[in-house]
Amino acid sequence: MNTLLPTSSAGSLPKPVWLAQPEALWSPWKLEGQALIDGKHDALRISLHEQLQAGIDIVSDGEQTRQHFVTTFIEHLNGVDFETRKTVKIRDRYDASVPTVVGPVSRQKPVFVEDAKRLRAQTSKPIKWALPGPMTMVDTLFDNHYKSREKLAWEFATILNQEAKELEAAGVDIIQFDEPAFNVFFDDVNAWGIACLERAIEGLQCETAVHICYGYGIKANTDWKQSLGSEWRQYEETFPKLQKSNIDIISLECHNSHVPIELLELIRGKKVMVGAIDVANNTIETPEEVANTLRQALKYVDADKLYPCTNCGMAPLARDTARDKLRALSAGAAIVRKELLTEHLKANKVL
Repeated sequence: MNTLLPTSSAGSLPKPVWLAQPEALWSPWKLEGQALIDGKHDALRISLHEQLQAGIDIVSDGEQTRQHFVTTFIEHLNGVDFETRKTVKIRDRYDASVPTVVGPVSRQKPVFVEDAKRLRAQTSKPIKWALPGPMTMVDTLFDNHYKSREKLAWEFATILNQEAKELEAAGVDIIQFDEPAFNVFFDDVNAWGIACLERAIEGLQCETAVHICYGYGIKANTDWKQSLGSEWRQYEETFPKLQKSNIDIISLECHNSHVPIELLELIRGKKVMVGAIDVANNTIETPEEVANTLRQALKYVDADKLYPCTNCGMAPLARDTARDKLRALSAGAAIVRKELLTEHLKANKVL
């Protein structure tokens, strides 16, 4: 990335109201057949345009063609029955009706590659593409076949690696794996979760990222956050091993959270996507608020390794709110970018 402090969104962006019900997760599509296919393509173009208008440096598809960041990928796999559903506790905190693994899982064909090609053809900007991580996939299913979270995660890691290699060939610059489960199942993360993630990135030449946050701004997540106390130290459980992993970038939540900023010291040397936008409320951050979050992070992350980002995806927000938050992110990054340039020029006695 040639831009200092390149900005990006952590994941999903709101869909147009004509495509899906707004401000909701697992929102049903409003179109069918070819109209739905065309609508998804149009929404991808709109999402890209809005990111560019907001000044975002690393763009994405905004997950416009997906109903959910995990289940849409799983829908395309063999071995998973969406008609046979069970209620499970996702992320160990809220019940959800999920599909069932009934046989060996496999991938018949690419899932998102055509969408990635379509996005690549529309922009010369760096592209980031999000995939669900193996552990979070396992945690969003009922397994009636492998009867082992670890065994199923290894199978998913192999499938994700296949998809990631084809996304890279389609022109994707950063492949991000979303692992909110890493903030919950600490023993499993250290025992096999990070190893499965490294299997998913095996052989990739593009940059890789893992996104670990405290979830979308939905009630189940905000209630959980309120139970975590005055300091959120979950990252402390996994950062040491992630620092030693082959993952290039770690994406995390910072702004308006109770994560002690000094925990970033545990991943010093890694590139860090610092969440400087709160996705759990509709208040638009000021550029100065964004800048202050970045200044705090710069105490522990080198400037050339800091990537300003949102805390999580913004699908549950109104579109105008998400647009304004992206603009604030870009404006705040520009403030700090200018400060760093001034410091550099002074240090070299140019000013």
